[in-house]
Amino acid sequence: MLLRDIITKEMYWLQPNDTLGRAVSLFRESKIDTLPVLDEDLRLYGVFTRSSLYDALLAGASLQDSIAPRVIRDPVTVPAEISYEELTHMVRESPVGTAPVVDAERRVVGILTKQDMVMAALRQADLLNAQLRATLNAMHNGLIAVDGSERITVVNAGAERIFGICAADCVGRPLSSVFPGLDLGSVLVHKTPRVGFKYIFGTAVTVVNAAPITNSGLAEGAVAVFQDLTELEQIAKELETVRALNETLHTVLNIIYDGLVVVDQQGRITLINRQFREFLQRSPEELLGRHVTEVLPTSRLHIVARTGVPEISDIQNIMGRHFIVTRLPIVKDGQVVGAVGKVTLPKLEEIQELARRLSSLRHKVAYYQEKTARPGMAAYTFDSIITRSPKMTALKEEALRVAGTLSTVLIEGESGTGKELFAHAIHLASPRRHGPFIKINCAAIPEGLLESELFGYAPGAFTGAHKNGKPGRFELANGGTIFLDEVGDMPLALQAKVLRVLQDREFERVGSTKTVRVDVRIVAATNRNLEEAVARGAFREDLYWRLNVIALKIPPLRERPEDIEVLVAAFIEKFNRILKTNVQGITDQALEILRMHSWPGNVRELENAIERACNFAWEGYIEPRHLPPYLTAMSRSNGAVAHDAAGPPAGRYREKLASAERDIILSALAAAGGNKTKAARLLNISRSRLYEKMKRLHIPT
Repeated sequence: MLLRDIITKEMYWLQPNDTLGRAVSLFRESKIDTLPVLDEDLRLYGVFTRSSLYDALLAGASLQDSIAPRVIRDPVTVPAEISYEELTHMVRESPVGTAPVVDAERRVVGILTKQDMVMAALRQADLLNAQLRATLNAMHNGLIAVDGSERITVVNAGAERIFGICAADCVGRPLSSVFPGLDLGSVLVHKTPRVGFKYIFGTAVTVVNAAPITNSGLAEGAVAVFQDLTELEQIAKELETVRALNETLHTVLNIIYDGLVVVDQQGRITLINRQFREFLQRSPEELLGRHVTEVLPTSRLHIVARTGVPEISDIQNIMGRHFIVTRLPIVKDGQVVGAVGKVTLPKLEEIQELARRLSSLRHKVAYYQEKTARPGMAAYTFDSIITRSPKMTALKEEALRVAGTLSTVLIEGESGTGKELFAHAIHLASPRRHGPFIKINCAAIPEGLLESELFGYAPGAFTGAHKNGKPGRFELANGGTIFLDEVGDMPLALQAKVLRVLQDREFERVGSTKTVRVDVRIVAATNRNLEEAVARGAFREDLYWRLNVIALKIPPLRERPEDIEVLVAAFIEKFNRILKTNVQGITDQALEILRMHSWPGNVRELENAIERACNFAWEGYIEPRHLPPYLTAMSRSNGAVAHDAAGPPAGRYREKLASAERDIILSALAAAGGNKTKAARLLNISRSRLYEKMKRLHIPT
């Protein structure tokens, strides 16, 4: 509201040489108590009040006398540019009932009276009241308000709908007579909100938030907002049904061995299943939303979507090969809204290989079931860490010495170097060997769940929480060791709470104020440079120094090539036991290929390569042909395998291209410190596309 909307526009004024008679006339006509007196330039000279007039007449002055002796020369004025809030304060503080409004040059632009202010305030109050009522009735939730005597003053449309009541029948009645059992008295007495309590009215089940209405520190009433749980539960059931149907559809589409692609009426791809994406070697981001002919130039799916005429068992050339294709229109309410195409992808040779791998996987599952039969226990000792390297031997001796203490240990090293093995071994060599060994991967758990996983939660801490609460990993590790893997990926918000556990050995569960004390030893591991993370502000410096009491840095496999042969022998023995194979060893040529590789995935990558080789060799010796193709392709490009004098055979160009692509991806991963999102950004591709390429090129993820 502006000042010009408040002031009296019809203005009466005097000049210094006017008579008392003229003043009487203007007072009678204007019905105001103060008249501005203007000079020849129409600037404010002063004011003449009714009191001044009465004083003059009582003193014996005649109506022909001048008003000049009675003019107040330094009156209270109001600037035309003043805000409504400042004006309100001025009116409250000033004893004057009427004042001229002047501009920057002291020209009078109007008269302000307290009556103007009162009328403006009433208009504003009416507007606010109308807006408030409209807002309350537009709310989906129910709302009621009571006064200090717990009599109902407001019932909105939402409350009428939820409870099946009429506002006119409720207003003015005691709260207890309309809503029995609804306690707002405690809110009024204590002047504090009451949040999240359940209230049942007939068949309506609601959750209520109540708050006091205070004025100058006094509770003059209370307001309660009702959320209809009955409605929410119905919506949740419907959403759950839709989600289940979507999951079922997604599962069905992706277990079908044929390729499926769906387009809308304009021929744009809206869905494509995993088998067809893998065949095209394209990510969903590269396919969805594009016209089908941009992906499959020979496709007629957009024509079927336009005409509605099905095409059964047609032959189509896709990427230089011929496939049997069926195209069917999608009809909704009698109208063609799109089309679906099915491409038969015969791969009988792969089915035979999958059958043999299934047998291997059964043995593998049995092996790991045996290994995990005792949860919460460490599985590896220092004897499990196989090495011939002087660096690793010295590191094992150092780790063995510190295992006997209770100090915190920070294990650093690239992905796949064996950080978890060291953590297991340190626990089993420590005085806590008979206590639990609890591990948690800080990078594998979503940030919203990590706090409750680490510290547990109290009963009812959040929607869906177990009614008895749940202990966290720190509580489960009491009396033993907790292994914080990938600690460098821990969110900053949780680092302060972990620091407190390190310092005081105490914490509170999520949603609880009760302090839990624990006796745990902390072993942390990371493949990140924590010092750089501290410098970037991504990791707390105080937590870093608390973790970095004893630092063990595991060298990568490329710095200890002498370990490759002994590790290969150990892995062959392991997978013979798991897969029930009978591999005798590895040829010198295959071993030389392994020695020439840089192993960005370290021991884990080597283990995967040997597992793959054991699956293909099955018995006898591992030869170069049994190793992953990317290893043999790289060895050929480096001269490890002799070239045919007649030139590279068919398919070798594709292998070289794959090798070059693999080297580029590995370089990007190294530059990004193993972070897949950053690596994808460096390569200017999506993260899902990067994972697809890594899987195709046998790069450990």
